[in-house]
Amino acid sequence: MEQNTQHVIRSRSGWSVKKGGAKRASKTFKTQTEAISYGKKISKNQGAELYIHRSDGMIREKNSYGKDPHPPRG
Repeated sequence: MEQNTQHVIRSRSGWSVKKGGAKRASKTFKTQTEAISYGKKISKNQGAELYIHRSDGMIREKNSYGKDPHPPRG
């Protein structure tokens, strides 16, 4: 996991938001929806990338709230 990223991942207690490279989660929630909301808030404040993972660990969605290395044209 990269340093300037936040990840919404499945955990034993529900869904956790974890900074890339961290050993422990920032916060854990009962639902993925709550974790996503919190993850978006942190990512916007830090200008970070947010990775939302499925229950099986695969990335289901990625959002950039910082310096996008490949911004869309137009």
